[in-house]
Amino acid sequence: MAEPCHIGVDVGTSGCRAVAIDTDGRLIAATRTGLPAPVRIDAAGVEQDADLWWEALLRVLRDLRAQLPPRRPASLCLDGTSGTLLLCARDGRPLAPALMYNDARAVAEAERIGRFAPPESPARGTTASLAKLLHLRDRLAPLTGALALHQADWLLGRLAGRFGVSDWNNALKLGYDPAAESWPAWLRALDLGGVALPSVVAPGTPLGTLCPEAAAATGLPSDLRILAGTTDGTAAVLAAGARVTGDAVTALGSTLVVKILRPRPISAPGHGVYSHRFGDLWLIGGASNSGGAVLRQFFTDREIARLSDLLRPEEPTGLDYYPLPAPGERFPVADPGLAPRLAPRPAEDWRFLQGLLEGTAAIEAAGYQRLRALGAPVPRQVLTIGGGAANSGWTQIRRRMLGVEARPAPVQEAAYGAALLGLWGGIRTGRGG
Repeated sequence: MAEPCHIGVDVGTSGCRAVAIDTDGRLIAATRTGLPAPVRIDAAGVEQDADLWWEALLRVLRDLRAQLPPRRPASLCLDGTSGTLLLCARDGRPLAPALMYNDARAVAEAERIGRFAPPESPARGTTASLAKLLHLRDRLAPLTGALALHQADWLLGRLAGRFGVSDWNNALKLGYDPAAESWPAWLRALDLGGVALPSVVAPGTPLGTLCPEAAAATGLPSDLRILAGTTDGTAAVLAAGARVTGDAVTALGSTLVVKILRPRPISAPGHGVYSHRFGDLWLIGGASNSGGAVLRQFFTDREIARLSDLLRPEEPTGLDYYPLPAPGERFPVADPGLAPRLAPRPAEDWRFLQGLLEGTAAIEAAGYQRLRALGAPVPRQVLTIGGGAANSGWTQIRRRMLGVEARPAPVQEAAYGAALLGLWGGIRTGRGG
């Protein structure tokens, strides 16, 4: 009998990646394909046709299937971008383009939500999926029998042939309370008017098997188990190897994201802090606007690589930068008017780069200090994911500022984290110390 394997898929903003792992968690196949850039509408709107996600998913699954014989695919789990939402008919037909995670048009809707949602709710704000739901509802009214689904929810629904299910992590910004495992009573005051909320289950919960249409389109077996998914950030943390209380993960991508595991949630939206349920633990985190996007305003990737060889991590520059791509910060301080601090610029480009890296590392350290002040533990270790994880000079600077071990995560693919959900049937954690 053929050995089983488990498929994980990560659907991002610019591409879709799929991997397969064996029963020991070893990577045995991988593939990816690109996605067209989302469409920008005026200054705040960002939309994408959901059918583009489906076409990309089919491409990677067909390619992955060709790499797998004689392995037998046993499960498939998928993650998507947090906060990306669409409205669809009961049969899954999209009623309009999806609003992407960074669509910020729902200003009036967010203000209305703010009148009913408690101060600690992650459903507050213009980019929360609840505000997007109200924005789409008003745009498409009148509506009857529409479903509100996130990117991962909709794609898994197409694979399983039934729609209307989400997971703890994706549903968080729609207002779901993962601690109580229910939709809160205050949502009724919003009058969702013809739009149904999904039922919500734990990530990794079986949703059924691959429907005949999807089996025919992908070449995957019809008995393939389809499992409830998660957000891209949670899948990446799972892939990185965070398992016990005090394990921390820093994502050094276009933005800087810090997360740490704790037995209980912390909710402090005034500080830009939120919590995702992570098995029997909670993933506490915040996202700064600082990060790689600032570096690319001044240097190409090739220039960053060349200048990184000249860094002197053991010799601080003394430059007191707060690197931001534009005014405004979310975490560790929530200040929409905070101005970037990027002067003076030294004559040597390598020193300027080192100053930027030091400034970002200082923000990271302040982020973990903020979480600590709110009740999070001191990090046991900081696993690093994202493009900046490979920069050894930056890692040395960060170790000095963090005061704990910081190292690149051995695996950094969110798709691998999704595959682990299939292998384990859920998020596996330990309480730790």
